[in-house]
Amino acid sequence: MREINVAAITSCVRQMCMDANYHLSPDMQARLFEAAETEQSPLGRQILEKLKENLEIAAADQIPICQDTGMAVVFVEVGQEVHLTGGDVSSAIQEGVRRGYQDGYLRKSIVRDPLTRVNTGDNTPAVIHYTIVPGEQVRITVAPKGFGSENKSRLFMLVPADGVDGVKKAVLQTVREAGPNACPPMAVGVGIGGNFEKCACLAKQALLIPTDQQSEDPQIRKLEQELLAEINKTGIGPAGLGGTVTALALHVKTYPTHIAGLPVAVNICCHVNRHETMVL
Repeated sequence: MREINVAAITSCVRQMCMDANYHLSPDMQARLFEAAETEQSPLGRQILEKLKENLEIAAADQIPICQDTGMAVVFVEVGQEVHLTGGDVSSAIQEGVRRGYQDGYLRKSIVRDPLTRVNTGDNTPAVIHYTIVPGEQVRITVAPKGFGSENKSRLFMLVPADGVDGVKKAVLQTVREAGPNACPPMAVGVGIGGNFEKCACLAKQALLIPTDQQSEDPQIRKLEQELLAEINKTGIGPAGLGGTVTALALHVKTYPTHIAGLPVAVNICCHVNRHETMVL
């Protein structure tokens, strides 16, 4: 049994909150740079060049890529051979978020109550997802999620008769309705299966898949390719001002479901699609 003090988790989360907001992941940056070369609209290319410039300034000056530094979403995979010591792990994660947003001068966007709307002042609480896995490591991913794109995400409780065409219709409807408000070019995560809450988590996790990684399932790989192509035919384009690059990436995650159901969730993210991972 390996012991890990939760103070190490606090330290990691603190650093990841800052790093995720200051730097675009290499795979997303590569897609953005490719888009700047392939975009057919002159205005669209100009916008993408400005986004590239913004990335360079943020990295050089250690300032946020986007003013909306998001609600911290934390995925924690805990090895079943790990003994966490020194306190409560959830409190340790929240403390890491608190320190990261305070020390990194990141915007605090969380309100204590969704109706009374009083800001907590430190961007906590984060949303934490735990998974128990084999092994003696703890893998933590921090994915700050801004609400310009989060607000445009959707969940559909389809029926089996809707089939693949129904899934495609739901994804394309979500993107079209989002239009410029999700700050395109966007990344799109799609969750299919499970139940009401499971497919939403799948969609969120799909955004964490490296953009150059393809599904091992030929059917899902084909669906991803077709959806990405259809989204880029919508003409929404960079910043919603028209063009051939509306989405930089799209991934699908699936899970078994009930014989009577076909849940589909679409989680949209703007081009920054922030996430950082550390393993303890």
